[in-house]
Amino acid sequence: MSQNETEMTTQHSLLVVWGLYAQAFGLIPELLKVPIQQKTVDHSPQGKILEFFLVILAGLNHLQELNTAAEPIVKDLAVAQAWQQTGWAHHSGVSRTLKALTQAEAEQIVQVLNRLEQPMIDREVMLALATQGEVILDGDLTPRQVSDTSRDYPDAAFGHTQGDQVGLGFQSAQVTFRSPTFQRLLLSSVLHPGDVVSNTQTENLVRAAEDRIGLHPLRRTDLLRKWIDRQVQHSQAKEQRLTEIQQEVQQILGQVADLEQQIQQHPAELAKLEAEYAANERKTRPFSRLGKLRNRLGLLQRKRERLLKKLPGLRKKMEVRQEQWAASLQTEKQLRQRLDQYEKDNAANAFPIRAIFRLDAGFTSRENLIFLIEMGYEIYTRPFGSWLLSRLKKLTEGKCWQRVGKNAEMTAWKQYAPEDFPYPLDLALERFQTGDKVKHMLLLHYGDDPVTTQDLAVWFNFYNARQTIEAGNKEGKGTFAMRYLKVRSRPGLYLQEQFGRFAANFVRFASEWLVEQCPQLPSGWNDLEKPKVKQQVQVGAHTSARICWLEQGCLLRFTDHSVFAGRSLSIGKPVAIQLALPFAEKIQT
Repeated sequence: MSQNETEMTTQHSLLVVWGLYAQAFGLIPELLKVPIQQKTVDHSPQGKILEFFLVILAGLNHLQELNTAAEPIVKDLAVAQAWQQTGWAHHSGVSRTLKALTQAEAEQIVQVLNRLEQPMIDREVMLALATQGEVILDGDLTPRQVSDTSRDYPDAAFGHTQGDQVGLGFQSAQVTFRSPTFQRLLLSSVLHPGDVVSNTQTENLVRAAEDRIGLHPLRRTDLLRKWIDRQVQHSQAKEQRLTEIQQEVQQILGQVADLEQQIQQHPAELAKLEAEYAANERKTRPFSRLGKLRNRLGLLQRKRERLLKKLPGLRKKMEVRQEQWAASLQTEKQLRQRLDQYEKDNAANAFPIRAIFRLDAGFTSRENLIFLIEMGYEIYTRPFGSWLLSRLKKLTEGKCWQRVGKNAEMTAWKQYAPEDFPYPLDLALERFQTGDKVKHMLLLHYGDDPVTTQDLAVWFNFYNARQTIEAGNKEGKGTFAMRYLKVRSRPGLYLQEQFGRFAANFVRFASEWLVEQCPQLPSGWNDLEKPKVKQQVQVGAHTSARICWLEQGCLLRFTDHSVFAGRSLSIGKPVAIQLALPFAEKIQT
């Protein structure tokens, strides 16, 4: 061994490899430059933040495992060298740094993560548009549960954790992108209290996706203009109905005034006749002058009372119609404001794309569906609740059913126009045999894809391919141990969530780099669509190897105690990764 070569043993092989990639990726120097207002004793606060990232990257359940694991990371000098550190802090020091971290400092760290991975995301988006002609996005909520007796997790709330179970914790709203190279990339992950529901997050998911990829479809302003035209007619009809009842009220008020005037003329004449009849001792008969006058006065008074009794109901109806007209005008105003914003979006959209959003039923209330349609997305989802299910079940007589799965059949309606929805929808009714019962569910689509005229199995399978985000949720909670919340401060929880999202992408980016560096990888690691992330994190990051540091890089040989015994990885000296400027940015300069 030459003077420029050193050798050491590591118990965390892939953490060493990922440290070398992090150098090339620019992660280490950029994180170390983030200003954090905490003092340095033996270890800098930035180094402790880097150590916290390793906790997630290694899939550790708890911070203390940095020191208490069978093979603690803090004692692995090879990992420290790969991550350009002289050593690691005790887990308690990492905990104190995270507790003292401010939200502004945490956000600066996350800005570094976003900036570093943005070129990779841009590249994959452009590759998707070039090869598929579209960007496919999936959104979901996934729980982060804590003990039901915990009281020191800020903003934790009781909500659904798994199925119908209710527990204390958080909900993470996530958006993934169907990447041509890596199968999926996690674009956004935002922590919310556990009682947040899906329907409140639809717009947030869309905005987060557009913010990360920097591109979006043309807004469907033509649809909105047609809706505004219908709304104008609706407002005019409401105004006409209001005018009619206002006229009816005025007419009755006029009649009451006339009656009052007539009634006021009778008392003097009545008193005069009554005095005359009394003086002459004449009897009042029904058809006498006095009798007729009394009858006339009674008729006028009863007619006045009938009209007065009608007024409260008419006034109430008038108030309702006034409110309906005002609500219709407000809706029209909101539609015009939306149209104005969407027209501005389209005018500024130099590179409109075709984008598909797949969501489960919890996100697609009628209001959210309208939003997604007008925002320009091709939508694959299920309707919220039982909104359309009972209607379509009544329309199945004479319909043909197509088998689309082992236990599923479908029949479809093209451009179905619900009376309580402004835009026509493609709908499909599914039926499943479950024992002696038949279960029905709906699929919903809006867009240009001919889902109702092509093989319905294509529609069925494409929607169910959104399981990729559910697999990502499972990977986050299991592989990267995000089901264990390792900190209890708001900035710390925020940073853990963002490190978890970034780690899932980072491992995939590193896999591509490893394929280029090391042709002889363990089986499956070179399949970038399915790079065995779980095996890399839970096995590769915790297996032993001999590291020979060379002037031109390093040589990693897995030991006989490793499951990868006999394999070696030769890794060149890290150099900065230079990515091409995304096409979308070029055309806007």
